[in-house]
Amino acid sequence: QVQLVESGGGLVQPGGSLRLSCALSGFSLDLYAIGWFRQAPGKEREGVSCISSMDGLAYYADSVKGRFTISRDNAKNTVYLQMNSLKPEDTAVYYCAADVPRGSVRSDYVCSQTYSLVMGYWGKGTLVTVSS
Repeated sequence: QVQLVESGGGLVQPGGSLRLSCALSGFSLDLYAIGWFRQAPGKEREGVSCISSMDGLAYYADSVKGRFTISRDNAKNTVYLQMNSLKPEDTAVYYCAADVPRGSVRSDYVCSQTYSLVMGYWGKGTLVTVSS
């Protein structure tokens, strides 16, 4: 049984940092499409940062480029999202999602709305609030 559990959210002041963790159980990091998504109140879900075993690259949405970093620890079967220079507009529930890609799936496509609709495994989310 695959399970994704996010942690690390909380309240932080603008300019601060947080590191989100996504612990994956029952899911191999040998072949993967994994992403961090977020949804703010009244807004559509947005792909923030994604990785794919197909291209080994990290994709970042323009809104977080240069501030967020995605990484993975195969030994711990965990994916991280380091978030620096946080802004109030980063406030959202952050979700980790994973799937076993069928065919060639680039990291940028993993973060698309289209692919997110077919991703098989999602965590319950962790709330990030950026406010003074």
